[in-house]
Amino acid sequence: MSIDKAPAITSAPTVAIVGAGLAGLACADELGAAGHSVTVFDKARGPGGRMSTRRIATDLGEAHFDHGAQYFTARDPAFQAMVARWETQGLAARWHEAGAEAWVGTPAMNAPIRHMAAAHDVHWSAKVEALAQDAAGWRLLGEGMSARAFDAVVIAVPAEQAASLLLPWDAAMAQTAAATVSEPCWTTMIALAEPLPTHIKTLRDCGPVGWAACNSSKPGRTGPESWVIQASPAWSRAHLEADTGWVTQALLSGLADGLQIAIPHPLGTSTHRWRYARSGALGSSLLHNSALALGVCGDWLIGPRVECAWRSGSLLGKHLVARHGAVSSGDG
Repeated sequence: MSIDKAPAITSAPTVAIVGAGLAGLACADELGAAGHSVTVFDKARGPGGRMSTRRIATDLGEAHFDHGAQYFTARDPAFQAMVARWETQGLAARWHEAGAEAWVGTPAMNAPIRHMAAAHDVHWSAKVEALAQDAAGWRLLGEGMSARAFDAVVIAVPAEQAASLLLPWDAAMAQTAAATVSEPCWTTMIALAEPLPTHIKTLRDCGPVGWAACNSSKPGRTGPESWVIQASPAWSRAHLEADTGWVTQALLSGLADGLQIAIPHPLGTSTHRWRYARSGALGSSLLHNSALALGVCGDWLIGPRVECAWRSGSLLGKHLVARHGAVSSGDG
């Protein structure tokens, strides 16, 4: 549906965005560029989301792991232009071991997210548990929240979390979100004193392992050899409540079987359970209730890829600007 562009307005609409992942920040970029006053809230302690990077101290220095998204592709022309800017800024590079289309953040996967977040007013460790609305506008309820009111709210979190925030306000959108189920993923990270005796740097679909990669083979990485081992969605779902130690050993055995080598005792290990790792795919780019000034964006609307998160957030931002107009500077 086409939207007639509204005239420029002189006072900045205030927008709260719940979620400082790629979708939320892409939406913030569009709104901020149009002069809207944007505040972003995220329950995490810092930038990353599914593009997070974890560090483990070892005797040979700090090991680095991209323990969420392993790489991303750029097929949409607008996202290709964004990735080209990231490359120029030293925030992204091609990772040839994963294929000709594979890109990674540099020096870590969260580098583009960190760069985008720095341009906005982001409140970390701010867990939004519910929304409230009164004559002054929208208010966010939860840990780290103030009594500030906003003209509009954007929800940019995984579908399951979006559903609970939406339910009191738009039952149809909440039902849509609840029905778009994410896949879980157990992820084990290991740091090694010596490189493994193999030329293989990525591995797919071997026993419990859905994907494994030598993280230290990515461009811009430093520190000892590090591997990320991610279980398949089916295995993760079947063992979602399993003991962490047992999961670690199962995934190490899966890596050894896939590479057909013995894995030496690691310098350090860490295992993380992603409950909402791989998003569903609704088949829509965004959701918006104009009467309530309530919007939703995220990869789960389009598909389970980094690019889809950026596209959804960017499209929602453009949609809101088209409806409400850019803010006039008052000059001329």
